[in-house]
Amino acid sequence: MKIIDVGNKYTFLESHINGSINIPYDELINNYRMYLNKEEHYYLYCRSGKLSKRAVMILSSLGYKVFNLKI
Repeated sequence: MKIIDVGNKYTFLESHINGSINIPYDELINNYRMYLNKEEHYYLYCRSGKLSKRAVMILSSLGYKVFNLKI
C-alpha cells in the first residue's frame, strides 16, 4: 500500500501525511505507467480532494487499484 499526495510540491512541503510521497496530479496522470503497478494498492489525496478524486476516476478506469483518501 502506498499513499500518494497528488497536490503540488509546495502544498506537500507545507503539510502532508507521514510516509506519503508527492507525485503531482499532471505528472501522475501523464506518466502513470512509470509510477504505478496494477498489482499494488494506492491511496491518493490532495488538500481539497478534487484532484485525487479525478485521478482515482481516471486510473481506476485503466485497471489500477486506487482509492481516494479523504483527509
